[in-house]
Amino acid sequence: MEIALMIEGQDGLTWPRWQRLAAAAEDLGFAGLYRSDHYTNATPPDKASLELWASLTWLASHTRRIEFGPLVSPVSFRHPTITARTAAAVDDLSGGRLTLGLGAGWQEREHTHYGWELLDVPERFARFEEGLEVVTRLLHSDTPVDFQGTYYRLREAILLPRPARPGGPPILIGGNGPRRTLPLTARYADEWNGVYVNPARYAELNRRLDELLIEAGRDPASVRRSLMAGCVFGRDAAELARKLARRGGDAARLRQSGVAVGAGGEIVEQLNAWAAAGVQRIMLQWLDLDDLEGLEALARELGIKNYE
Repeated sequence: MEIALMIEGQDGLTWPRWQRLAAAAEDLGFAGLYRSDHYTNATPPDKASLELWASLTWLASHTRRIEFGPLVSPVSFRHPTITARTAAAVDDLSGGRLTLGLGAGWQEREHTHYGWELLDVPERFARFEEGLEVVTRLLHSDTPVDFQGTYYRLREAILLPRPARPGGPPILIGGNGPRRTLPLTARYADEWNGVYVNPARYAELNRRLDELLIEAGRDPASVRRSLMAGCVFGRDAAELARKLARRGGDAARLRQSGVAVGAGGEIVEQLNAWAAAGVQRIMLQWLDLDDLEGLEALARELGIKNYE
């Protein structure tokens, strides 16, 4: 199982922090660096929030190895034609390392504060499906395309220059919903990203996605399986206890809710359980944006780089 990092871009992310994190992810051997796409947090206080595509454009040209992308970018506050154009360009700039994570949008506070329509859940997912249709048509078609929807319309639209990767960057859909998210994943996605689920629940959702892909006439092996999981890692028992105290103190409850918890090598056993459930890449959520020493210790414990 590949091990990547995920950070919350609205939780105090600045250029110096982003640049340090990118260098650390690259140097320490993590498979990728992913970030959320929000104006602000769901609850106060507001913190620094580096704009998604500006940060990914910098990353594309200042790293060589790691994969990256949004987890996930909502269609609710970017028009999908803009997202498709930007993603294709950033993917080309990186040499083909972007994964385009897309979502319907969920956070009421940022939509209210910045004047975007979140819509009720059925309409939100109807708009999301149209957005996925627009993005995939533009990325996949070498000829102009037309589309007439309720929320979006195309007329003789084409992306030029064409993406260097045939079909453009792979599309990731994140979420655990069996009624809406997984069917859209089976139709449109190249990667499914589960969110904060324990191994047993992940295996259950994974099997359901296999069924939906077969019903859609797609090979289940054609869709990569990943997971965004919380991470509470301590270099020793005392540090772990301090971190747990900030998150309620109950390690068993956190593990059950999809958080990797452990000191030293304890965390490896949990990652192995997710791998056995079908996770091919895990994005560990690293909340302390300044704790680079902790990241190095985590990389060492997970054996993702050969430390002499």
